[in-house]
Amino acid sequence: MYQRILLRQVRDWLGHRSRVTPDAAALVDTASGASLTFADLDAEVEALAGRLAAEGVCVDDHVGMLLDASPTAVTVVHAAMRVGGVLVPLSTRLTTAELEPRIERADLDVLVCEAGTEARALDAAGDVRVVSVDADGEAAAIGATDPQPFDLPEWDADDPLAMLYTSGTTGAPKLVVLTVMNVLSSASASAFRLGTLPDDRWASPLSMSSMGGLAPLYRTTLYGTALVLCPTDPDDLLEALGDQRPTGVSLVPTLLARLLEEGDLPDSLRFVLLGGAPAPDDLVRECGERGVPVCPTYGMTETASQVATARPGEAPAHVGTVGRPLLFTEVTVVDDHGDPLPRGHGGELVVAGPTVTAGYYDDPAATAEAFCPHGLLTGDVGRVDAEGRLWVGDRKADRIITGGQNVDPNEVVAALRSLEGVRDAAVVGLPDEEWGERVAALVETENGLDESSVEAHCRERLAGYKLPRVVGFGPLPRTESGTVDRAAVRERLEAVRATTDS
Repeated sequence: MYQRILLRQVRDWLGHRSRVTPDAAALVDTASGASLTFADLDAEVEALAGRLAAEGVCVDDHVGMLLDASPTAVTVVHAAMRVGGVLVPLSTRLTTAELEPRIERADLDVLVCEAGTEARALDAAGDVRVVSVDADGEAAAIGATDPQPFDLPEWDADDPLAMLYTSGTTGAPKLVVLTVMNVLSSASASAFRLGTLPDDRWASPLSMSSMGGLAPLYRTTLYGTALVLCPTDPDDLLEALGDQRPTGVSLVPTLLARLLEEGDLPDSLRFVLLGGAPAPDDLVRECGERGVPVCPTYGMTETASQVATARPGEAPAHVGTVGRPLLFTEVTVVDDHGDPLPRGHGGELVVAGPTVTAGYYDDPAATAEAFCPHGLLTGDVGRVDAEGRLWVGDRKADRIITGGQNVDPNEVVAALRSLEGVRDAAVVGLPDEEWGERVAALVETENGLDESSVEAHCRERLAGYKLPRVVGFGPLPRTESGTVDRAAVRERLEAVRATTDS
């Protein structure tokens, strides 16, 4: 009997938290100025959970969420958990054509939308029932549904809590199943690494369709600390951080760089968790010089966020590292045959531990391909140094082979970033009949650089076979997690090459 009660408590984290610290601050919305205690949030979640139950949502149902980050979205996440549903957050940036296969793939039972996403939701949902959190629109307004009593579900720790799509930067996105234990283990290990205090306030401007944006919601509930929802615009975000004075914030490198261009981050911050994409070395050095407690992290959707994270002060002292693996997470470096390599040697990173997904939803072939005897094959190249710190390079699939020579895209990117006026760059290989692949670069600039100045700069720093032969200019397309969308980069550069060759 005790075990069954415990499992209910583990499943319904907000319900348990609201009983333990009902008057503690749970949620602050910088857009509206609204704030909620855990007791306030719990009452709103209970009402919404009853309405979802009245709509027929029950244990194991898949609850799609097409909402921007907001207090309402936070309520939907917790309500899905309370009725025993599996949350499937979807990016609000996706078009109808992109949403359709994702909705079908996820076997949704209901899709929750808002005014800004309703039209796309209705067009893409097919036979899936669509309900809206807003009153005005064609979709059924969930607020008009009378709440229905429901039984708290009994769950096993290995049951799915959420399913998230990977960014799909190198191929079709996969639907990752994350269990209660995956997310709970991630929250625990993150707290052990970064620390947690009763008055902590975790700020996040990240989308809840990514693990980087969703994880703080679950974690602050477990910790009994406040989640601060922030805008994404750098000017507005910097102002919000100054007003709210959080103790922690989740950012992607490009956003942190723009914040530092605008001004100083508040001295209330104990950590700046930096993930979603590799942190440029110069950015880490700048953080060290300006006293920003930057914590570069390496993580994946498949690991419920963090794999390794540098402690404050560690990254500037060892520029390029993402720190040591979190507690109970094991990282093995393997060669091309899958055999473990000693420390200091580079190879593919393999991750094992309680945060690692059991696999992809309804895709046994992809699941089997993703695992080896040592754990999850990340597809990322890296090494572990003598002190146990992890250093991550590029993805195996991103390596460029031109004329029989291997080119590391990160090396070319580093050379481009060292050119004054270059904000960022992405490097990919384009098919080439003569050389196999041609090195191509998309460069994001702050001023009027041209191809000749880029070429002259790179010739002084790179061997001839590493030089970008196709150069395009413009903002880098990114996923919501901050990762460069390499498929979109490749498409843009193919268009540049077609124009140049014609």
